[in-house]
Amino acid sequence: MVVTLPFPFVNSKLKIVILGAGGRLGAALVREYAATCEVAGYNHAQLDLANLERLRETISNERFDVLINAAALTNVDYCEDHRDEAIRLNAEAPQVLAEVCRNKGARFIHVSTDYVFDGEKQSPYTEEDAANAISVYGESKRLGELRVLEADDRALVIRVSWVFGPDRPSFVDAILKRARTEEKVAAVADKFSTPTYTQDIAQLLRPFFELEAGAGLLHLANRGACSWQEYAQWALDCCHRVGIPMRAKTVGALSLSDMKNFVARRPVYTVLATEKYEQLTGRAPRDWHDAVAEYVREKVAPKGFD
Repeated sequence: MVVTLPFPFVNSKLKIVILGAGGRLGAALVREYAATCEVAGYNHAQLDLANLERLRETISNERFDVLINAAALTNVDYCEDHRDEAIRLNAEAPQVLAEVCRNKGARFIHVSTDYVFDGEKQSPYTEEDAANAISVYGESKRLGELRVLEADDRALVIRVSWVFGPDRPSFVDAILKRARTEEKVAAVADKFSTPTYTQDIAQLLRPFFELEAGAGLLHLANRGACSWQEYAQWALDCCHRVGIPMRAKTVGALSLSDMKNFVARRPVYTVLATEKYEQLTGRAPRDWHDAVAEYVREKVAPKGFD
């Protein structure tokens, strides 16, 4: 039987601690939840996940109802040559956080990635599909998932993909910045996933603040699928539509094999199925086209590219 969760969930008495508050997703979570809840955010300078003893002590001494870990070592190529560091930050530190939350009886929400999959399926991945990472980054994040769920069976692990937002530049910002001054820009056309807006993640995550609101793995992404080229072209089209001056009109096609600067292997298809989320909440995430269009209209257009 499917139990639909209330949506949206707002409780001004909740105390939420967010790790990775200086990052693209963490900053959005802090901003979104601070309007209705008591929020404390830690960035890397304030709390280094590599120092496991201090991490345990600091979080143990905090009072909170919900802990969201949006901090991680996310540089895919750097991880490939720094496996021990990747495991420490992406697996050992989340395990510590899960243990603290279990002992406190608090909700732990850990952010993972679509890179836990090998990309061989060629149809949207569900939470039941076997993970098979092909990079050290993906391996470390998958190990983090396992350790979190083993340490705290009430924890929630959310997988996200191609995250973009206003707090830190991402792929879409880089391509649009180039397109403003260059007539020709190009992006990979044979790698597929789903762009996901940080603002949408923050809103969609609210129903899961309560311990009773489900646990385990959950895919949380905007709907639909595209290549990097299609993603870039749509964003460029949105810029032209709202009157942002851009020199480039089209985005050319590159192959993943053309990316000689990549150190780690990238999975070619990591679209995340969101049916489980929809069944639990009774609400479907919006299409990525709509999310990107809003981002360009409300965030890119006002600030430009300076």
